[in-house]
Amino acid sequence: MAGMSDCKTSPTPMAPASKSKTSTDQPFPDPSWYRRLAGSLQYLSITRPDIAFATNRACQHMQSPTVQHFQDIKRILRYIKGTITFGLPIVTGDLELQSYSDADWASDNSDRKSVSGFCTFLGPNLISWSVKKQITVAKSSTEAEYRSLSADISEVLWLRRLAEELQVNQQLPTLIHCDSISAIAIAKNPVLHARTKHIEIDFQFIRHHLTAGHIQIQHISSQNQIADVLTKPLSASRFHELRTKLTIQSLNA
Repeated sequence: MAGMSDCKTSPTPMAPASKSKTSTDQPFPDPSWYRRLAGSLQYLSITRPDIAFATNRACQHMQSPTVQHFQDIKRILRYIKGTITFGLPIVTGDLELQSYSDADWASDNSDRKSVSGFCTFLGPNLISWSVKKQITVAKSSTEAEYRSLSADISEVLWLRRLAEELQVNQQLPTLIHCDSISAIAIAKNPVLHARTKHIEIDFQFIRHHLTAGHIQIQHISSQNQIADVLTKPLSASRFHELRTKLTIQSLNA
């Protein structure tokens, strides 16, 4: 479809220093072609979370793509060419849910909105993930992390209910890994501070489910934060490390 079957491969779907270009970039002459490619990549990301962040960034420019945006899509395609046999295996193991939540604060240069990313495992198997630009501008990295945490908990609660219907009851609170000490402190503090009143709904939502014993939030170092791969472009070595932790691997091995 893309005519790149003989292209050179790329080690990552997105360059580490990649930034959104300004409106002075030359417009791409065939926007409909760009949209078809971006839509195909979005479909592929259903089973390839390693391209989810780069694809999400590409899909944000559907309306007025530039030549640079098309080059960004071509890089994703070159990465796919080199990992054409990769996928998500399903293996036997325990049936306990655990999740990882992360955010990249004010990462979009055009509107300074943050990106939320989270992924959830059922035992050793990755079953759910999300990459999404936050709808409002976060005033601090803590607020961005907290909003991502709230979105992750909503997904976890749904997965817990689904698991219960499938008779895979979760006997213990679902562990959610977060690398923001400040966000965890807000979640566990029973008093809503004046500086956090603008996130009161998220605060009450998270506090309720912590108290009810549905979830448990645990700090994790940024180095071990798997959801990092869903929120920002990374170096090749870091990307490959987190890709492995997402359990994405060649299915021909």
